[in-house]
Amino acid sequence: MNKEDIRMTSPTGLTAFFEAHGEKAFRARQTRGWVWGKGVRQFEEMRDLPPRLRELLAEHFTLRTGEVTATLESRDGTVKLGVTLTDGEMVEMALIPAGGGRGTACVSTQVGCKLRCGFCATGGMGFTRDLNAGEIVDQVLLAREGMEARGMTPGNIVLMGMGEPLLNYDNVMEAVRLVTSPDALGISPYRVTLSTAGIPAGIRRLADDGARFHLAVSLHSATDAVRTRLMPVNRKFPLASVGDALAYFVEKTGTRPTLEYLLLRDVNDGEEDARALALFCRRFPVKINLIEYNPVAGSAYDRATGECRDRFIDFLERRNMVVNLRRSRGGDIDAACGQLANGSRG
Repeated sequence: MNKEDIRMTSPTGLTAFFEAHGEKAFRARQTRGWVWGKGVRQFEEMRDLPPRLRELLAEHFTLRTGEVTATLESRDGTVKLGVTLTDGEMVEMALIPAGGGRGTACVSTQVGCKLRCGFCATGGMGFTRDLNAGEIVDQVLLAREGMEARGMTPGNIVLMGMGEPLLNYDNVMEAVRLVTSPDALGISPYRVTLSTAGIPAGIRRLADDGARFHLAVSLHSATDAVRTRLMPVNRKFPLASVGDALAYFVEKTGTRPTLEYLLLRDVNDGEEDARALALFCRRFPVKINLIEYNPVAGSAYDRATGECRDRFIDFLERRNMVVNLRRSRGGDIDAACGQLANGSRG
């Protein structure tokens, strides 16, 4: 029998299953409470279900779950988890303290990545496969468990780990639907952020599908020559096509995207780079997240100096742009932005 992951079964589908087996509808609510409310890993843990019903569920469904097989904790409170999937592949995710006792979970959408950005460790490992929706959701459940165990209240979910979310569109959108559904995890879509390297067709599709979560685009340069050097995907999707897609997204959704910009010494941190960025952003309202570079083994890049960083910020702010500086977190355990690459294996 080809069993369905019970997390992919709709409330009505699960109710119909129980009724077809002569059970009351409330059994579906009980089961979903265990799956989503308590995040159980096995049917045997559903203690208020009679043993015969637990056996029935195990006969017809799976509860596919990853296993945390590696944990690294940073001096700053960031935690990196290595999650081994049912086929033996591993992805990494990060739990990041966000202030006020809350935590942010940075989860992966693929095993590896196809894009091979020069500053990113994940790109150096190549691409293995997409994650299915259940595997993405499972990371969110593991993140909730991990944060609560460390005294953090689960806060934001960021699809910014390993992989390019918009190259796994259907699975990512199904995972977000489950994460935000009142019938599942019930997290507000405004606490979910999808980060992309800038896939224009995917950005337009998000707009057409009425995405209500936040969109972040890893830009890193507003000149094609520099961006192509950093991000080979820019050859296929140059800045003009990314800008057109963002303008469409803003017009269609009325929401302001965020541009992620990694400051690299003597690469994209000069005044002309800041000027190009300001010009790129004239077409639509946008927020800028400046990111401090996190060293990656074998990389030729260095972090911009504090002086260059401050000048860059000042240039943009004098043009009335909204600029946030995102400080590096978890660098001592390779859990910071651009450092997830199965480093926790072994």
